Amino acid sequence: MTVIDDQGRPEPPIAANEIETLVGFLEFHRATFEWKCAGLDAAGLSATTASSSMTLGGMMKHLALVEDSWFSERLLGNEPGAEWIDVDWNADYDWDWHSAADDSPERLRQVWADAVTHSRACVAAALERDGLDTLAVTALADGTHVSLRWMLVHMIEEYARHNGHADLLREAIDGETGE
Repeated sequence: MTVIDDQGRPEPPIAANEIETLVGFLEFHRATFEWKCAGLDAAGLSATTASSSMTLGGMMKHLALVEDSWFSERLLGNEPGAEWIDVDWNADYDWDWHSAADDSPERLRQVWADAVTHSRACVAAALERDGLDTLAVTALADGTHVSLRWMLVHMIEEYARHNGHADLLREAIDGETGE
């Protein structure tokens, strides 16, 4: 049974197998990020703090890209999603961060939610194939093929790091704090 906390996040299982633990922590961090972005309008999603140009909207689009890049493109060997296929990354390596200012809050939330939904399906397909030992179809620049296990841990780290940024941004926007 999944326990849901006061913010609507699924608590990671206390005593579970490796797959359930890794996926549980990733889902917890995804839900934490969603909570930090909830209810904000375009101004809130475009707000910055201190000397950083980072925004929650940019972070939302970046995390959508990272979800798609790791779980669909690298893990399964799929082409980039429609959102990313025509981007000239050489012209703007941080396009995901910058272009978010042109998107409505609804569009940003949908792009991120769609990426997460697609990633869940990609992970499920890989788990059926070879479990956590499934190797990425697409190699890293050095020629190595990381495992699904490695990707899940990497994505937990990615969300945990950005959730820290999201905490600071959200507090600066409207004073909301928590975890």
